Amino acid sequence: MISSWSQEGLKKNMDRRSFLNGAGKLAGLSLGLAIAQSLGGGFKVNAAPVFNEYPFKLGVASGDPLHDSVVLWTRLAPDPLAGGGMPQHSVPVKWEIAADEHFRQIIKRGTQLATPALAHSVHVEVTDLKPNTVYFYRFKSGEEFSPVGKTKTLPVPGANVAAMTFAFASCQQYEHGYYTAYQHLAKENLDLVFHLGDYIYEYGPNEYVSPTGNVRAHSSSEIVTLEDYRNRHAQYRSDEHLKSAHAAFPWVVTWDDHEVENNYANIIPEKGQSVEEFIKRRAAAYQAYYEHMPLRVSSMPHNEGMKLYRDFSYGNLADFYVLDTRQYRDDQANGDGTKPHSEESLDPNRTTLGEEQEKWLLGNLGKSTSHWNVLAQQIFFAQRKFGTSTAPKYSMDSWDGYPAARERIIDFAASNSINNLVVLTGDVHASWASNLMEDFNDLNARILGAEFVGTSITSGGNGSDVRADTAATLERNPHIKFFNNYRGYVRCHVTPDKWQADYRVVPFVTVPGADISTRASFVLKKDEQGIKEASSTIVPNGVKLSSETEEDRHKAHAKAHQKQLEKKKQKVTN
Repeated sequence: MISSWSQEGLKKNMDRRSFLNGAGKLAGLSLGLAIAQSLGGGFKVNAAPVFNEYPFKLGVASGDPLHDSVVLWTRLAPDPLAGGGMPQHSVPVKWEIAADEHFRQIIKRGTQLATPALAHSVHVEVTDLKPNTVYFYRFKSGEEFSPVGKTKTLPVPGANVAAMTFAFASCQQYEHGYYTAYQHLAKENLDLVFHLGDYIYEYGPNEYVSPTGNVRAHSSSEIVTLEDYRNRHAQYRSDEHLKSAHAAFPWVVTWDDHEVENNYANIIPEKGQSVEEFIKRRAAAYQAYYEHMPLRVSSMPHNEGMKLYRDFSYGNLADFYVLDTRQYRDDQANGDGTKPHSEESLDPNRTTLGEEQEKWLLGNLGKSTSHWNVLAQQIFFAQRKFGTSTAPKYSMDSWDGYPAARERIIDFAASNSINNLVVLTGDVHASWASNLMEDFNDLNARILGAEFVGTSITSGGNGSDVRADTAATLERNPHIKFFNNYRGYVRCHVTPDKWQADYRVVPFVTVPGADISTRASFVLKKDEQGIKEASSTIVPNGVKLSSETEEDRHKAHAKAHQKQLEKKKQKVTN
């Protein structure tokens, strides 16, 4: 497979001399010291690096594609779990992008400095590319070649597009299982991948234990500093299946909470830290996130924050609005958890997105002329009642904890006759499919679109077809048409008239090698009749499975947090 070619394969299959000569002529590598130091952020430049170990152990990636541009990413890290293992100087990294996998038709090439300031990561924004076109890319530093990646630009905004196929994924707790789902995702025929958050988890080893047991271990205690976050990203990035999935398609990413800390809200930590300490921790986490993702310079952290919300147009087929529901939100109401509504949670001024991002979203929705309007975001959007019919409870961390903020989006869609709204969601470690109602408490209310919630890649350990709370949850929420507890991702095939979501699942994650199947497919048309099930398959159980309810998930996080606090107290005592 192209994305996993070894360095030896590159020697045999590619014209290395053309890369060396072409990139060398373009960059010159004869930069004056003053220029080199300025480009390297004040660090000296080693123009001819020699590596004791292979520097591209974290693979390659591409992302944030436009119709004429894409970001190419890699990071030099010969010793990934020890801060990367690079010396404190900048290193030139050559790059090439080609029309063919053997690099006989080079489109562009250049050189960018990998600096210590950004952990020797490289974010190349390649411009002047053809729309809706597949390209191949690679990097070289010293005498070492990276693996080869494959990417694709988007169609021109507004252009007629007949179809697209993409996938979305989230929640990949490294300790809870193997990334078998990514092994299968890398083999799909996709135009794009969205990652909706919880790319890493911040816990120390075995602090967050899945119901089916942890099968891998985090390499350090709870992460707090910039080096901690860098090493944790590097550990996750070292997984071969995750690297293959990144190398196979362009990715569009956004975060949720565990990229920093469980259930944080804006500058408010979960527990156990001062706001001042947490702001420093969040800034470190944001920088490490940028360093390890194929993001543009426009997303680079600034003043302890990082602008991650942005939009992408796939011709006239779909407008995607990538949201950030963590950085700007009000604190969770009622002390977080699953609680009844209160005066606090029902406050009409509460926000999930923040004023600026909400205004940006509604402004874009109001002027969109695409066939579909898509929110790519993190937390459960549709109403989801727990508890009993007479005493309902709601997740204070989801949009249910900010009902006025959700209502502003729903009301805007209804008043502007938007009936093509699709919400893509992660976070909750299970698959769901829901109708988006103008009023969730009225079964006869107008249907504005659908929410497709993707399960986790691994978080929660092995899944199951149903959970202990499945029947009761579906009964209390008739707009929810599907609820399944296996692990995997969602593949979407989109045409101007029809949206199909295929729930691709594996029966277990605690052992490598599980097969994948489509557990269910749901179709949405813009006829305001809601989602319809297109097909369904029972997945065979490969091992004895255990279910994790929403309450179990909150208890597991609380238990993990208690372990963290106990370890901190022990350090202070000692």
